[in-house]
Amino acid sequence: MAVVEMKVPSPGESITEVQIARWLKKDGDYVEKDEEICEIDSDKATLTLNAEASGQIRILVAEGETVPVGKVVCSIDSSVAAPAAKPKAEPKAAPAVAAVPATTPAAKPAKAAAAGIPSPAADKILREKGVQAAQVNGSGPGGRITKADAMAATPAPSRKPGSREERREKMSMLRKRVAERLVAVKQETAMLTTFNEVDMSAIMAIRKQYKDTFKETHGVNLGFMSFFTKAVCEALAAFPAVNARIDGSELVYNDYCDIGIAVSAPKGLMVPVIRNAESRSLAEIESTILELAGRAREGKLSLEEMTGGTFTITNGGVFGSMLSTPIINPPQSAILGMHNIVERPVAVQGKVEIRPVMYVALSYDHRIIDGRESVGFLVKVKQQLEDPIRMLFGGGDPMRSLLGL
Repeated sequence: MAVVEMKVPSPGESITEVQIARWLKKDGDYVEKDEEICEIDSDKATLTLNAEASGQIRILVAEGETVPVGKVVCSIDSSVAAPAAKPKAEPKAAPAVAAVPATTPAAKPAKAAAAGIPSPAADKILREKGVQAAQVNGSGPGGRITKADAMAATPAPSRKPGSREERREKMSMLRKRVAERLVAVKQETAMLTTFNEVDMSAIMAIRKQYKDTFKETHGVNLGFMSFFTKAVCEALAAFPAVNARIDGSELVYNDYCDIGIAVSAPKGLMVPVIRNAESRSLAEIESTILELAGRAREGKLSLEEMTGGTFTITNGGVFGSMLSTPIINPPQSAILGMHNIVERPVAVQGKVEIRPVMYVALSYDHRIIDGRESVGFLVKVKQQLEDPIRMLFGGGDPMRSLLGL
């Protein structure tokens, strides 16, 4: 009997243990080589375990258990042959019937079979939310439940009026790691937050005028995040301390902008990184954000895609946040918080006008960044967004750049 032992692979440096999140196969099932058989949670990401051989699987570790890297979690008996496919029953001869008029609608079994069935990504999200597929109306072909349907689904409240019941759940390794990092940031950094407001009229006018053409040309929507990313890159070039970090007794300055974009995923906050964002176009930034955010929500981000950022942007506005103080993502020195856009009365050249305004917040490590730099950085971001043409001229005055002054 040829038995292949499956061990927990190392998800990355400094990770010594993982949690068995979910078995995708049952004990005794036949698996094909390279087929995904298990999902594993580490304190940084979720990864899958793929079968190293074809055969019958024997599960040795239960779901929810925490095990050290390198431990054998299942075995595959490769001497077991694949089960023979069940022969299809011979169709019975149909009795003669009268001809059906051509106007009678034909049955559509394929679509009917898809109704109420979630896609793999949607199924994962529904299970994590504790929502039954029967509770969700699918909007996909034939009523299939899509990922978007699953994301929008909300679990029905099960609490009875006056109930005092409690429910305990084991914290995932990712959630525990996030908690540890957040506490460490508060204890180990001199974190302060400065605020400003941005008149979003110019950005909204550009999006309104060019959003259809932009999507037809590039295949992605023109969102706010790409404008903020470009504005941040220009501001980081002007204030390099905001793009630096402390390493022991040294300050490390980066001449590139690897921008982390905070994404809310079913298992917690993920921060995928856009590499060299300073050299990317708006379309490239939007495409990268779309791809990384989708992978984050499906739990398929690699460690490499979430590490090495030099600055982070988080958007609480998508949840309706008016103002907040975001927490720095170490070892970075600063993070920009976006918020919702609200029409507010503002003074414009001595007159009161209604403008779409967003409050922005910059949390920073005062050990590296002085007040002058933090305020200057945020003002620079504000200027870029309120006059987007500045982004074409490296953040300077367009007329002075044109005249070579």
